[in-house]
Amino acid sequence: MKRFPVFLKLFILSALLFTACNSASEGEEFPEKSIQNSSQVYGVENFNFPVLTDKARSITTQWPAFEDFEYDIKAINGANLEKLRGASEQLVIFSDSLPKTIPDTLHTNGILARLTVVRTRAKMLDQLVHRTIVDSAQTALAIREMNASVRNLILQINEKFQKDAIDLQRKDDEEEELKKQKRFLDSVYQAELNDKNQ
Repeated sequence: MKRFPVFLKLFILSALLFTACNSASEGEEFPEKSIQNSSQVYGVENFNFPVLTDKARSITTQWPAFEDFEYDIKAINGANLEKLRGASEQLVIFSDSLPKTIPDTLHTNGILARLTVVRTRAKMLDQLVHRTIVDSAQTALAIREMNASVRNLILQINEKFQKDAIDLQRKDDEEEELKKQKRFLDSVYQAELNDKNQ
């Protein structure tokens, strides 16, 4: 009988100890880190992304998700943590809808691959900035990588139209060459007919 009260006492003591330790760790926060991160500015203010060519811009204006995405990608540069959290959430939404709403003209493997990278970078950035304690160095790196992925996407869109223009010029040149050859053959044939008739 003496063992039972000792066992009960040990059980109650360990339960109290566990509860005390648990509540102490729950109350432990890092306000200095949070305050520091909330006022810190991330990214490069007025980061210069490549400019879309006129032809590319005329197509992307028919792609509303891209225009919204462009606005939010610019918003993450030079933003504090609060703005960064809101913009990163929007980037995830828009980067998910970009491949689903892409115009047929831009539906190429190269552009779709760049969109996949952009979507991955947006999700990684969003996860980083929504942590309880935000690591400033990781967040800065994530923004640099996000900027690089968007830069590559814009360059790929521009290259698509440059390639299309080169292909069109090549096709025009080939057609012109075929017309010249046909005119030459017609003139040779006409000359032979003239020689026979004389």
